[in-house]
Amino acid sequence: MQKKKLGIPSKIYIALIILFLYAPIIVMIFMSFNSGNTTVWKGFSMKWYGELFRSRTIMNALGNTLLVAVLASLLATVLGTTAAIGINNFRGKKRAIIQNVSNLPIISPDIVMGVSLMLLFSFLGVIFRFELGFGTVLISHICFCVPFVVLNVMPRLRRMDQSVYDAALDLGCNQWQAFWKVVIHELMPGIFSGMLMSFTYSLDDFVITHFTQGAKFNNLSTEIYSLLRRKIPPTINALSALLFLAIIIIMILINVYERRAEKRAAAIR
Repeated sequence: MQKKKLGIPSKIYIALIILFLYAPIIVMIFMSFNSGNTTVWKGFSMKWYGELFRSRTIMNALGNTLLVAVLASLLATVLGTTAAIGINNFRGKKRAIIQNVSNLPIISPDIVMGVSLMLLFSFLGVIFRFELGFGTVLISHICFCVPFVVLNVMPRLRRMDQSVYDAALDLGCNQWQAFWKVVIHELMPGIFSGMLMSFTYSLDDFVITHFTQGAKFNNLSTEIYSLLRRKIPPTINALSALLFLAIIIIMILINVYERRAEKRAAAIR
């Protein structure tokens, strides 16, 4: 079947949608190079990027954000992959029910999850005598990242040929070797995509972090919020531009990895 080419009206329509979505980001990136500290263009300058990296408060918040994002994405990847394999072993209605339950954190509004986790940690904090902080934020991020890993791994599990695993056992592999060399190898594109998606969602989260961070811990999103409540500093433009660039790079890596994995799978077949 021949692919239908888009007509000129369709191309214009798509261009307008893209412009509508990305015009604010383009303006923000453009203003991050403004030498003035207002919205009026004063000339090209990189000074706000220098001010950004000299700000100890923002750098500490950035370090906290990256630490939580890396740990949450790694732990969520392990838990999510294990959960996906377990869910896939169920059959019929049980699998559908468990999978729908695992998708609830994705469907639920962030504010509902944030308030729920805050109440849970406050209740447990009275019993076990701990305060909201790094640990509670990390657990919260793992909670909402795990479903995204499951969502990425499950389609790979459904497409996997079970006979390949059985063949590995017949050829001398023990269960652990067959699991690592066959199952994990087949699931790796989904695992990698789920890990990067978890990292981006953790990096971007504000609402859940705001409710579970306590008074002694601060990450980038909540630090930006506290700055915006006083006055919008120009360093926020530079910081937002760098974050947007980081997300774009991660999404490119995901697409490149998935395409290479599909080509390798097609070559094997």
